[in-house]
Amino acid sequence: MESNLKARIEQAKGDEPADLVIKNIRTLDIITGVLFDGDIAITGDTIVGIAESYQGRTEIDGSGLTAVPGFIDTHLHVESSLVTPLEFDRCVLPHGVTTAICDPHEIANVLGAVGIRYFLDCAEQTIMDLRVQLSSCVPATAFETSGATLAANDLQPFMTHRKVIGLAEVMNFPGVLAGEADMLEKLVLFADRPKDGHAPLLSGKQLNAYSATGIATEHEATTAKEAREKLRKGLTILIREGSVSKDLHALAEIIDENTSSFVAFCTDDRNPMEIAEEGHLDYMIRTAIGLGRPLHHVYRLASWSAAKAFRLWDRGLIAPGYRADIALLSSLEDCRVDQVISAGRPVNEALFRTRRSIAAVGQNSVKADAVTAAHFQMPGPSREISVIGVEAGLILTQHLRRNAPAADGFLTADTQTDLAKLGVIERHGKSTASLPLSGLGFVEGFGLQKGALASSVGHDSHNITVLGMNDADMAIAANRLIDLQGGFVVVADGNILAEFALPIAGLMSELPHEQVHTGLIPLRKAAKDLGCRLPEPFLQIAFLPLPVIPHLKITDKGLFDVDAFQHVDL
Repeated sequence: MESNLKARIEQAKGDEPADLVIKNIRTLDIITGVLFDGDIAITGDTIVGIAESYQGRTEIDGSGLTAVPGFIDTHLHVESSLVTPLEFDRCVLPHGVTTAICDPHEIANVLGAVGIRYFLDCAEQTIMDLRVQLSSCVPATAFETSGATLAANDLQPFMTHRKVIGLAEVMNFPGVLAGEADMLEKLVLFADRPKDGHAPLLSGKQLNAYSATGIATEHEATTAKEAREKLRKGLTILIREGSVSKDLHALAEIIDENTSSFVAFCTDDRNPMEIAEEGHLDYMIRTAIGLGRPLHHVYRLASWSAAKAFRLWDRGLIAPGYRADIALLSSLEDCRVDQVISAGRPVNEALFRTRRSIAAVGQNSVKADAVTAAHFQMPGPSREISVIGVEAGLILTQHLRRNAPAADGFLTADTQTDLAKLGVIERHGKSTASLPLSGLGFVEGFGLQKGALASSVGHDSHNITVLGMNDADMAIAANRLIDLQGGFVVVADGNILAEFALPIAGLMSELPHEQVHTGLIPLRKAAKDLGCRLPEPFLQIAFLPLPVIPHLKITDKGLFDVDAFQHVDL
């Protein structure tokens, strides 16, 4: 360490050539908003000099480029990118994301501690700094069947791992407010560590109580009014723009000179199609700037503010002594990333090839029984029922009351009223598929005219979710997913129109992100050909069985009223 400090001092003074120098560069000071010229000198993984002229053992010509601190995604689930952590690294680091803070609760809900260990092993190899928040809610609630359960003593052995920051999103906010022992044990265990929030629509005294536990961030705010109350009550707001939940336009107005140190960006769930077509945090930055938010404050959200929210004191600024995570932009206003420096290393394919591969886990995790059309039959006359209402761009759903038609003594889907049947099949091998299934209901908002869609990605317990217009197609789609060991399937008239396998825990592909992007295109087209009007139907399906997001959801045990926090009859 002493020799390293000596090298920093000598290279910062210019007595020795720096290890790496970015020449002829303009830098954005995200604190004052000033643009200044001068080289950036780097020793090892640390910036040692700015705003002066330096010589380097290796030099990069930054002519025409602007340097900004590397971007930090403050909350995401790598599994929702549908690729492995190593492939996620290769996918988003070129977009300037030099640090990502993930919650591996998707794989943890399937595999438990094995899944967390896999993520930590991968995090040791990624070029970006992939940090882990330990999953707080496995399962998210007791009202569904998950593949694993993690109590406080199951998390404790991971707390000393160098990639672990703190406790991931505390989704079971009703459990916190009720003082449930399991949740309180986890909050006490992580008392001196960062703790992520997850409290959609919570306000008033209940929000006070939630914040009083030391939970410090919130990514579930969907309106500026909600975000401002949560800011007042001490929560750092993580503005989210994923593939389904798109909150940036609604929340952009809260970004100003007063709030920018207490707001950051996150993607939560963003798939390779959208990353390829729009970008990652770079997309959020240019969108926020395009919405008129002050430029250097937007870049502050993406770096310094994010770092401070998670106590990553060594990054977030381009200044001496800070970690050399830098994005070089060809356009500051449009956030067009030209080159990336990660911990002092220029990012390229050769750098990615230095990583050690990590063996996949959970490749036989789909243990569900095969089903028949009869499993989806819902006996009864035509009547008014509870229906899940879905809207594009929101993971919040409505609790609607609609009239469901019946034929031959069974409730049926209805194209005229956009009423599709919905089923959730337990896939962890902990129960036998009942006849009919316990988890049956209806959903409005997909626009399907025929056929069925099925997914093994179903937050957070990741049972098989099937949505369709007839029972036979729903059974074919579900059974094909079981054969694939997870993924997505589109079926119509008894034929499989498109499919994509996710054999790693039923959540991730082993393919490169480019091939995942290509493989998802036929799925989107097939769903659209069936009449689906949602731009991301499979990710929208994935949130239907999440019983901690208001208002009406469904699990393998039945319809779930999130506001009442209990199962309800159809």
